[in-house]
Amino acid sequence: MAIFARKSLPPWLVILLSMVSGVLAGLLLGQQAQWLKPLGDLFVALIRMMVMPVIFVSLVCAVTALNDLSRMRRIAVKTLLIYALTMMLSAILSMVLAETFAIGKGLHYAHQSVVQDMAMDWSSLMPTNPVQAMAQGQVLPVMLFSLLFGLAINLCGEAARPVTHFFDALNQVIFRLISMLLRLAPLGVFALMAWVTANNGLGMLSQLASLVGTLYLSCLLVLTVVYGGLLRLAGLNPLPFMNKMLPVQLFAFSTCSSNAALPMTLDTANRLGVRQTISAFVLPLGSTINMNGLATYLGAVAIFAANAAGVELSLLQKLMVVLTTTLGAMGAAGVPGTGLVVMSLVLSSVGLPLEVIAIVAAVDRIIDMINTSTNISGDALAAVLVAKSEGEFDDARYAEVSRA
Repeated sequence: MAIFARKSLPPWLVILLSMVSGVLAGLLLGQQAQWLKPLGDLFVALIRMMVMPVIFVSLVCAVTALNDLSRMRRIAVKTLLIYALTMMLSAILSMVLAETFAIGKGLHYAHQSVVQDMAMDWSSLMPTNPVQAMAQGQVLPVMLFSLLFGLAINLCGEAARPVTHFFDALNQVIFRLISMLLRLAPLGVFALMAWVTANNGLGMLSQLASLVGTLYLSCLLVLTVVYGGLLRLAGLNPLPFMNKMLPVQLFAFSTCSSNAALPMTLDTANRLGVRQTISAFVLPLGSTINMNGLATYLGAVAIFAANAAGVELSLLQKLMVVLTTTLGAMGAAGVPGTGLVVMSLVLSSVGLPLEVIAIVAAVDRIIDMINTSTNISGDALAAVLVAKSEGEFDDARYAEVSRA
């Protein structure tokens, strides 16, 4: 594995090489590959260790980051509602497609724990002891406490400014720790891929291909049907939007970075008829908390993991996936390792095996490309819809034929 650790190789290529090596090792070693599984289990345990700290700190930071929105309360509320709506629709769409194509069912993934029973007493959502809830891995109560805690910080105003700075710094520390742990990802992926291949043969590769295909189809439907439908509801023809956004989408596809694409997105929003007073607020916020592509990703992976583990999620569990996907993506977006960390949050919320993360990590880069294009398009969509509703929109500019 040392050859894969060279700094000249990008992280996604290291993971891909680890996956290929793991597959070959699984085919060559057969059942002897089970001796590698503890290495993979160690990686999964380290990821699991970070779930609760990430939930608490990242959601608190997400709420405190909205403290300056009071002066633009109406615009802020519209923007957040659009972001939440599109992320939920994206997650639901990918889950429906994943169930339709039955992705993951070709895997025979033995898992020791049982999927959590979600027939809960709703009064238990507010933990009487938040620390105990964290220790017991109760995801939804911890998320609710985190949101209320962040709101309380905002309501305290300047008096709580040191607390805000503390959580911002703590958030950076936690994600630096995660980046350190993710250095073990190639070893974890190698070990688990070897073990899964030994148990499933090359059928595992076809299942990963079906996951990637489902996600690309989901994102394309989000870009056309969901975004196009919302534009139609606003009385706009989707074609100018699709045409002018294409160069930005291609740039985001190649860079896998919403932040890197932000200057281009801002310029394109201007050519879409959005006044700068709206785009300068909506788009930077979107690059931080709006992750429609990630929501699509996590929804499909939840179904993939459930099928691989041989369990059927109830309607309430599926709603939990949508909720944790939306809140998790808003709370931890734009940070290295976000996809894998939020994935652990979503899977943990319904008791699905986290070992699937190491398997999916092998194709994470391929998926992240289409995810980023979907993300930045969702940001621009929100800017158009908010500007249209606020009367700060140039219809003629929007309809102009793009020369880009």
